[in-house]
Amino acid sequence: MVDGASKAASRETGQLTTNLETKETWITGIGILSCCGEGLDAHWQALDQRKINVDRTGYAPYVIHPLAPMSFDAQIPKKGDQRQMEPWQRIGTYAAGLALDSAGVKGHAEILGRMDMIVAAGGGERDLGVDGAILSGLAKAADRERFLNERLMNDLRPTLFLAQLSNLLAGNISIVHGVTGSSRTFMGEESAGLDAVRIAHTRIAAGQSDIALVGGAQNAERKEMLMLYEFGAFNLTGAFAPVWERAAHPGFALGSMGAFLVLESAEHAHMRGAKPFARLAAVRAARSDRSPDTVTATLERLWEAVAPRVRSASAAFISGATGVAPATAEERTFLEAHADIAVRATGTTLGHGVEPQFVMNIALAALALSRGKLFAPSDRFERAMAGPLTRAVVTAVGHWRGEGLALVEATG
Repeated sequence: MVDGASKAASRETGQLTTNLETKETWITGIGILSCCGEGLDAHWQALDQRKINVDRTGYAPYVIHPLAPMSFDAQIPKKGDQRQMEPWQRIGTYAAGLALDSAGVKGHAEILGRMDMIVAAGGGERDLGVDGAILSGLAKAADRERFLNERLMNDLRPTLFLAQLSNLLAGNISIVHGVTGSSRTFMGEESAGLDAVRIAHTRIAAGQSDIALVGGAQNAERKEMLMLYEFGAFNLTGAFAPVWERAAHPGFALGSMGAFLVLESAEHAHMRGAKPFARLAAVRAARSDRSPDTVTATLERLWEAVAPRVRSASAAFISGATGVAPATAEERTFLEAHADIAVRATGTTLGHGVEPQFVMNIALAALALSRGKLFAPSDRFERAMAGPLTRAVVTAVGHWRGEGLALVEATG
């Protein structure tokens, strides 16, 4: 039960397809890359074989999950396009291309010309060389204010406002892949990914959109980002431990990743002969005030909306738990209250991607559902699942704000 104070502590959005929406939303394309490599097979193998790729020394004392070595040529063939993008944009543009290929719409100008695009992005990457030169010069400048203004005007590219514009990722996807329908970019850390998926799902279910490209990207190998998160004591430092085993030393290990989905109405997919990985049945989002125990209460309330459609024997939770205290402990309390459902926290293997984390976990849920089984557990809290998998409940609890949940179902 949830008391009135807890109810007032959060804002919720989203509805079940069986309530207000009428059109089914299918996941027909998946594009993912991370420390596990690129594509579905690489991620399944890493998750099922418990392969952990972490860097404990390159950014010590912080632990990160670096992007696996790769070439971007396959999805971004022009070197000039690659050069004008920073890593986070290359990661996202590449993942978007994988999703379009997966859905069978790459190069189909008519479809791409009306495809909606919703991107979850941070503030972009800083130019550390410029930052360092300005800080060094300030110490010697006779007129510091004039020096600073001149350097900011002359040293930064027009596309920068100290950091890169967040909508540059959508712009580059449009240029490289020809996606030229409506475009939206959401900022707001984990909530950006939640709302990107929620808005796309709602538009398709309401008949306002037939097909959409949804996702985001994160480059974890950024000193300025690690510095910013250290101000909030969010980083995992020292030894690596699975997400559920960080109570003594809480924190997230940032993970480089790109994750994009092609979401499509069932009617549109039927029309072009596309087969789905899974059905996106519901997306709900909330924002609690993070007073004690509100994460647990908020997740329980979100769960009540989808619970009637979930059979515990054939369902699993795909958790976006970060390892940050106290949010992860409160999410674990919620999951322990539903101990008959298997749990997997992908952050142990992939790290925490912030904006694209929710999209990545929906992609992995759809992958598992398309194979009819769950990948292996990664620690003592997660248990094996013997039976077939028909539904996955994807949770998202932001490291600081934002909670959400999606129900993903098998279509076979």
